[in-house]
Amino acid sequence: MLHLRIQCPAVRTDDVVGLLQETAGTAHLAVLRGASRDPEGDVVLCDVVREAADRLLQELRGRGLYEEGAVCVEHLGLTLSRRADRAEEAAPGEAADAVVWESLVEETDEESALSLTFLALLGVATLLASCGVMIDSAILVVGAMAVGPEFGPLAGVCVALVQRRSRLAARSLGTLLAGFTAAVALTVVFSLLMDVLGLFTAAHLDAARPQTGFIWAPGWYSFIVALLAGVAGTLSLTTSKSGALVGVAISVTTVPAAANAGVALSYAQWNQARGSAEQLLLNLLGIVVAGTLTLLGQKLYWARHTEQTLGQHLRQTRAAHHAHHPHQPHRRL
Repeated sequence: MLHLRIQCPAVRTDDVVGLLQETAGTAHLAVLRGASRDPEGDVVLCDVVREAADRLLQELRGRGLYEEGAVCVEHLGLTLSRRADRAEEAAPGEAADAVVWESLVEETDEESALSLTFLALLGVATLLASCGVMIDSAILVVGAMAVGPEFGPLAGVCVALVQRRSRLAARSLGTLLAGFTAAVALTVVFSLLMDVLGLFTAAHLDAARPQTGFIWAPGWYSFIVALLAGVAGTLSLTTSKSGALVGVAISVTTVPAAANAGVALSYAQWNQARGSAEQLLLNLLGIVVAGTLTLLGQKLYWARHTEQTLGQHLRQTRAAHHAHHPHQPHRRL
């Protein structure tokens, strides 16, 4: 479940409470009169199941609570309550299938930022992969793939396309471009240094590499794997299944391709550099296409699945309210 803390002006409290009571999947409603100081007003507390959270948050945003007050959301690891069980039963669908778009947008917006941490992780991952391709070590390449942080901005692009958020799309694409450009440049410098030390040689790069030669030889399998990884990564992100996201990280050759491109550029091996760049772009494109289609599918499925059930619950709640208070009009925000 999710825990909501809503701070709102006192004149809006009754309407907010009415909205929460009408929403299927809510429990543990509490009102603290005069408890809010910034902004001045009341604090309303409520727990809501994931299946109903996105619709409720959209209602609160659409009715101005984000501007006039504040809506804070926390994930609850454990809730022991019969009321919580009834809330789960009242809400349509399964929690594992629900997408909380407000949370997803905020998370991908944060992950798509071009930060020093992102650049450091991507740089280290690419350097690890460069060592792996030079000694034909699949273990090093897989380790480098697991370190790479590039799925964050890739997910940001997918969310931006589905939600039509141009700022998020531009930010995510900018982070990917700057990150991989810096990583390849760093790998070129690293490769030249390792060559001076006698640890990298052109012979290593030209030798047969049965374990890592696929990195600069893109094909249909590369694109198919990227599509499957995009689906798995998106599902792991929307359902908080971090274990699946690790699997995605070690299944696509974005970081190794960037590393091979950097090493190939340092030795003027243009054929390998071009093939590596094609591999990188093919994997990035596959992930974005699959991730976007997966999000669109989830959005359409959930909208159709919940509309009828939640609408029926809303009508029943309002009918019960009118039966108990026949002369009291229903309030809206």
